[in-house]
Amino acid sequence: MCRKKISLIHIVLVFGLIKASILAQVSIEKIEPPNWWTPSTVNPIRILLTGKNLYSKKVSVKTNSPELTASNLKSSENGHYLFFDLKFSSKLKPGKYKITVQSISKPEKAEFEFEIFPKSSSQGRNQGFTPDDVIYFLLPDRFADGDPSNNDPPKSKGLYNRRYGRYYHGGDLQGIIDKLDYIRSLGATAIWTTPIYDNNDKPDYKEVYEDAPFTTGYHGYGPVDFYAVDEHFGDIEKLKELVQKAHSIGLKVIQDQIANHTGPYHRWAEDPPTPTWWNGTVQNHLSNNWQKWTTMNPRATYQTQRRNLEGWFINILPDFNQNDPEVERYLVQNSLWWLEMVGFDGIRMDTLPHVPRSFWEKWGAAIKREFPKVTILGELYDGNPALLSYFQTGRRGHDGIDTRIDTLFDFALFYSIRNAFAQGKAIREVSQVFAHDWLYPNPSVLVTFIGVHDMPRFMNEPGATIEGLKLAQTLIMTSRGTPIIYYGDEIAMPGGGDPDNRRDFPGGFPGDARNAFTAEGRTPEENEVWNHLAKLGALRKELEPLRRGRTLDLLDEEQQMAYARVTDKEAVLIVINNDTKPARVSFDVSMIKTLPKNGVLVDRLGKVSDVRIENGIVDFIIQARTGAIFTLKL
Repeated sequence: MCRKKISLIHIVLVFGLIKASILAQVSIEKIEPPNWWTPSTVNPIRILLTGKNLYSKKVSVKTNSPELTASNLKSSENGHYLFFDLKFSSKLKPGKYKITVQSISKPEKAEFEFEIFPKSSSQGRNQGFTPDDVIYFLLPDRFADGDPSNNDPPKSKGLYNRRYGRYYHGGDLQGIIDKLDYIRSLGATAIWTTPIYDNNDKPDYKEVYEDAPFTTGYHGYGPVDFYAVDEHFGDIEKLKELVQKAHSIGLKVIQDQIANHTGPYHRWAEDPPTPTWWNGTVQNHLSNNWQKWTTMNPRATYQTQRRNLEGWFINILPDFNQNDPEVERYLVQNSLWWLEMVGFDGIRMDTLPHVPRSFWEKWGAAIKREFPKVTILGELYDGNPALLSYFQTGRRGHDGIDTRIDTLFDFALFYSIRNAFAQGKAIREVSQVFAHDWLYPNPSVLVTFIGVHDMPRFMNEPGATIEGLKLAQTLIMTSRGTPIIYYGDEIAMPGGGDPDNRRDFPGGFPGDARNAFTAEGRTPEENEVWNHLAKLGALRKELEPLRRGRTLDLLDEEQQMAYARVTDKEAVLIVINNDTKPARVSFDVSMIKTLPKNGVLVDRLGKVSDVRIENGIVDFIIQARTGAIFTLKL
């Protein structure tokens, strides 16, 4: 009996030692970034390993090349994360290298392959965008389903159902590829999509609404992996194919990036790589108060400003602490990685005012060092021109910081457009917004729009009409800045609040009753709007002043406005009557050197008969809710 007890104890002890040995083994589950390139402006790069038993004091990191060296190890307290610098010598050649994480006291080790690519040529990629461009904006999930096989993938089953507005609907990267010619036919020269990061693979029960039992990450703004493409959209090879094919037909591609937060189901949420990775914790954090104005206020109270910068969105999304050096390096490298690996031409950066301006200065400088032509577009959802201009590169704020953000969404103009053309309020409000252009270091590059995915659509506004929509489109396609077309606005798509404002494009999905990608599949009213917008796109491409011209205001009445876009060689006049009745407009053009004192103007939209310039004066009657684009009749 005694011998049996000893044997049993011995077995238990041996099993315990084996189990402890297994648990103590070094393992690697994820490498971030997964690869890099040479030459690079970032050297060394900072590697983040995720795994088990990755204690910086218990392991060493070695490579199989003297031209590639690892140093500066730092681990999380639980050994789940290991940071280290990976430095390239000037002699390092592109190729695949073996990196070994070796236990110092035991023979255990883990190895992984790390590929170094040659730096891509900048030819035809990383081009940036300018007012020469027209941006078409879409949500991949709601635009077109080009590959039904990824609608309900094994990795994340049960999240696809077109009946629910916050589930996946099946749109994907292949769908965008299939519709590139359609996008170009509108006169667009660039595409911006919502994020393609991998989002949560399971139902989201943290952000829930009454209309469905759970939500999903169809919109892309809740990343759980910053180095992967969501499987509902495709994979990184399909993403590269999209960008390459877009470039081949003259379309640029802008990536939507996030540096403010992750999704609530990211592994880091409950298990962060550093103690200060987040602003707060899942259990104890501030909620965002949306007081964006405090970022430019030299007298801002600490409490209010802190909640704006450190508060978690909707009290759910984990908020990065960009003052943590490891967070800073991770986010900078991630942005650079996507630009190099895929070839994006610009970045649309989400939630600009909820991140410290000191971070934007460092991040923006890093982007420009590696990709000088790439354009950075910042989202600051606020209608105050003073606040918007405070974030544009070209000047330093009271904090001594230049954000290095090239341009911003012109939300101030957006609000005035909605008020005037949808609700029928005074068009003079538009002129008053333009009067604030002096605040911006460079107003000519602001990005103009009549709606995006964060607000009800134009046609949902009280009093919105097709005529008003066309006037709004005329304004943004002829005024200073780079215009955005939100998918569906070309057919006057309706839509209320989120997610109704993100409806599926008719004809983009199997079983759709009609195909609005074709003239035959559109209603007469939809074709009227589509043809108008396409005509504006063609005129913007043809007439250089509409893209590059100086702006000269000629008339700013309560419901009528006129302005000229002027270059040294040519002038284009735009006249808009927002009233519900005809109006007589009269204004002086004698100061425009490229126009004669007496001549004839022709409306390129075909809505107004030829108009005479007599002694430098233009005087005519324009019909109700009508816009005209005049050039000199030769």
